[in-house]
Amino acid sequence: MQKVTVLFTGFSIFYVLVFVLTHFIHEYYNDQKIARIFGIVLMLCLAGLQWIHLDFFLNQTTQIITPLYLLVLYLVAPSFYFYARPVLKAQDSFKFIHLLHFTPLILVFLVKPQLAFTLAFVIGSGYLLWLLKTIYALRTHKRQFRNELILLTMVFIIAIGVSVIALTMPFSQQLFYSLYASAIGLALFIVALVVSYRPSLSESVSKVAKETYAVSTLTAIDCEAKLDLLDEMMIEDKLYQQSNLDRQTIANELDLSTHQLSELINTKLGLGFSQYLRQQRINAAKALLLSQSKASVLSIGLEVGFSSQSNFYEAFKELVDTTPAKFRKDKR
Repeated sequence: MQKVTVLFTGFSIFYVLVFVLTHFIHEYYNDQKIARIFGIVLMLCLAGLQWIHLDFFLNQTTQIITPLYLLVLYLVAPSFYFYARPVLKAQDSFKFIHLLHFTPLILVFLVKPQLAFTLAFVIGSGYLLWLLKTIYALRTHKRQFRNELILLTMVFIIAIGVSVIALTMPFSQQLFYSLYASAIGLALFIVALVVSYRPSLSESVSKVAKETYAVSTLTAIDCEAKLDLLDEMMIEDKLYQQSNLDRQTIANELDLSTHQLSELINTKLGLGFSQYLRQQRINAAKALLLSQSKASVLSIGLEVGFSSQSNFYEAFKELVDTTPAKFRKDKR
C-alpha cells in the first residue's frame, strides 16, 4: 500500500509543477484572471500537502498535523471555491467581503490540532455541497460535457469519501494518510485526463455558465450590425494579428462594454471570446499555410497573432484535429 501511495504522491508533486507552468499561463484563462490566480494557489496547496505526506511516509515522522500543514489544508477549500466560481457561475470578481472565506484559518491557532484538522474537512464538505448545487444548475447542458462530467464526478466522489473517512477516522493514522495522499494523487490523475482530452474545458463551461446566469446586456444593441463590424475588423483589418489583443480593445472598437462583447459572441456565435479569437487566427493560418508554402510554420503562427509555437500548435490541433505541418502536406 505504501509503495502505491508514494507513487501517487510523487506523481502529484511533479504533475502540479507541470500543470502550473503550462495550463494556467494559457490564453484559456485570459478572461478568468481570478480563476487563474486561485487555480495556481489550489494546485500549489495540494502539492504542499503531498510534499508533507511524502516526508511522512519516507522519513516516518511522528507528527504530521503541524500548523504549516493545517494552514495549507485550510487554504484548499476557499482556493477551490474562487477557482471554480468564475468557471461555474461566470462571476470573475474578488471583493473585500470575500476575505471571510479565509477566516477559518484562525482556527489553526485557536483550537487543538486534531480538532482543527477535523473542522477543516467539515468546512470542506460545505464547499463540496456548493459544488454539487452549482453543477446541478448547469444540468441542462450536460450533453456538451458528458465525458468530462463523468470524470469530474469521480473526483467529487473521491473528495466526499476522504471527508467521510476524515470525520469518522476508523483507521490508523498511517492508513488514513495513505488513503488521503492516494486520493489526492488519483484525483489529480483524473484532472490530467480531463485536461488532456479537453484543455479548453474551463472556458467552455464558463461560456455555458454565462448563458445560464446572465441577464442580457444587449437589449438596445443592433447585434447584427455589430457582428458585421466585428467580421470586417477581423477579415479586412486583420485585428487578430495583434498578439496582445484583448476584449477591451475590441469592445472599444465596437463601442461596447466588455460584458456586452462577451455576451454578443457567446449568444450569437456560441463561442467564448478566447475561442472566437483562436478560431479567427487558425482560419487565417490555414490560408497562409497553403498560400505561403515556403514560410515556416512558426512564422505563420506568429503572423496570425499567437505568442508562441506551442500555443499555435495546441490551438491548431484542437480546432483542425491535426498539426499545421500535416495540414499543409495533406492539402498539397
